[in-house]
Amino acid sequence: MSELTDARYPFTAVVGMDDLRLGLLLNAVSPAVGGVLVRGEKGTAKSTMVRALAGLLPSIATVAGCRFACDPLSPDAQCPDGPHAGADSAERPAFLVELPVGVSEDRVVGSLDLERALAEGVKAYEPGLLAKAHRGVLYIDEVNLLQDHLVDLLLDAAAMGRSYVEREGVSVRHAARFLLVGTMNPEEGELRPQLLDRFGLTVEIAATRDADERAEVVRRRLAYDADPAGFAASWAAREQELAERIGAARELLPSVELSDLALRQITAVCAAFEVDGLRADIVMARTAVALAAWAGRTEVREEDVRKAAQLALPHRRRRNPFDAPGLDQEQLDRTLAEHRESGDEDPDGDGPDDGGPGDGGPGGGGSPAPSEPDEPAATGSSEDAPAAPQQQRPGGTKASSPVAADRPYRTRLFKVDGTGRGAQGRRSPAETDAGHTVRARRPQGRLTRLHLSATLRAAAPHQVARGRTGRALVLRRDDLREQVRRGRESNLVLFVVDASGSMAARQRMTAVKGAVLSLLMDAYQRRDKIGMVTFRGSGAELALPPTSSVEVGAARLEQLPTGGRTPLEAGLLRAHEVLRVERLRDPDRRALLVVVTDGRATGARDALARSHRAAGLLAAQGVAAVVLDCESGPVRLGLARELAAHLNGDAVSLDELRADGVAALVRETRSTMTSGSMTRKAA
Repeated sequence: MSELTDARYPFTAVVGMDDLRLGLLLNAVSPAVGGVLVRGEKGTAKSTMVRALAGLLPSIATVAGCRFACDPLSPDAQCPDGPHAGADSAERPAFLVELPVGVSEDRVVGSLDLERALAEGVKAYEPGLLAKAHRGVLYIDEVNLLQDHLVDLLLDAAAMGRSYVEREGVSVRHAARFLLVGTMNPEEGELRPQLLDRFGLTVEIAATRDADERAEVVRRRLAYDADPAGFAASWAAREQELAERIGAARELLPSVELSDLALRQITAVCAAFEVDGLRADIVMARTAVALAAWAGRTEVREEDVRKAAQLALPHRRRRNPFDAPGLDQEQLDRTLAEHRESGDEDPDGDGPDDGGPGDGGPGGGGSPAPSEPDEPAATGSSEDAPAAPQQQRPGGTKASSPVAADRPYRTRLFKVDGTGRGAQGRRSPAETDAGHTVRARRPQGRLTRLHLSATLRAAAPHQVARGRTGRALVLRRDDLREQVRRGRESNLVLFVVDASGSMAARQRMTAVKGAVLSLLMDAYQRRDKIGMVTFRGSGAELALPPTSSVEVGAARLEQLPTGGRTPLEAGLLRAHEVLRVERLRDPDRRALLVVVTDGRATGARDALARSHRAAGLLAAQGVAAVVLDCESGPVRLGLARELAAHLNGDAVSLDELRADGVAALVRETRSTMTSGSMTRKAA
């Protein structure tokens, strides 16, 4: 075991968290499992446990002086620092490499030192964090906040066990085998299902609600903060025992037998839960083998298969971002029983969680699938809808029960005009790290993306003055130019939703919620942050602070009450304040305002004029806006389109919002024009 020189919090001192403990230990026993994704609320010891795990891993022998941690017994034949024949060896602890959220691609994979290469003529390769993490732990806190192309790169390296660097004239390949651990808070946004699938296991954690356990957590943490070294020393014996058990399980792992029965149960479970692809089957098999080795057995049992399913399948069952991860335990047990042969199960045998310290509990890792919501009751109305069954009294704010939303559909793409510099996404044009090169400029900080032709053009006029001899160019740092790439950014999509009585008719609000849900789905696919302001009765409220979690937005939308007056001005002013605060927090992220209303405003004699002045305030700030016109019926006042004009934005009806609605309108217009022309000709 590596020495506790930094007095990190001991792994065995963590209270509870049995599934997380087991998931981390299984990856320590068999890194081929593919890592673990830890999902949970803030303040639940996710980072503490990952950092503590590094102290349990055995020390590793490396080739002396090798920057890529090559094993002296089987050095990497493609190591950039090789060959290593006859090289001395050295021993060091396994590294825990933490990946910051704002890391760049060249820092992850490494790159050519362009300044030395061009100014000094030295072809020097700088290894990245993947090289440092080889044979150790790569920890990504808030993995859901990383840019997608970085997550793809990391998970590909984890799957192949090798990093490939092909950039700036450098072609390097080196081993990159590590224990991959990612943590995330689901409220801050989800990973795409394709990326979730690349993590071997997933664990859902939450803070315990047991008062005694919480007290013990606080007691241990206070003791550690008061004397870190002494606290770590008091747990050293248990840490050593657990480290020895990890080593024993690693040695036993190649001897574990996966029987045909266990393999059939694994594949039957994956098929029963309709998991896409075959990665889940492979991960479940490796996890079941690791569970058997951890229990000190050489055969895989049904309880190993069950626990492997609970750890490996919940995050692979999602079909869209609004599906909650989970596993139906009854269906799991039924599938295992259907593929069980008489006499093969040993109900009295030791399960994978029996034995020494650090075991996970026998409980399941998944949660039952959510049940269908009950049909909501009839919706109330207000003064704006006198024909509705419940008349709202003047000045009242009576709210109706929630109304379910229509199913989401593909919507039109709305973009922010101009070119931004925000985080990489899929909505509006921006200068980003990814994309195609559009121009060159002087480096702003460290040079990372050389624009070769621009650099040569900058240096060419000065060659005579610099005393150039022969064919080689004389380059100076001032000649260097970097690429400016044009891609797309993510935006903040702020919904301002009219929840007043004029919107409360059941059929109408169902369609409106379905439209907003469709826009939420679009925001998820384009990597946007979202927020939601609602207004009804006497004021407006921030129903959803800006977040990357569209699941939370969908949940808030589903429970949105309606009824009361229509304080449109209050809603727009609340949106203005939210956008002002967000500009201070993230100046580079541009906003798209989506106002969902029929354009009416009540509550004062000049309510409509005041709402138009509030819209003008937003327009003066240059906020991009779209008004979703929810007015219906044979007689329409056109107030929503009037509001859009004051916002300097576009007005779109519910029918026009659909991606195919525009084409239908064009076809209808063309048909009308054609028939009109034919009528005139006939006349």
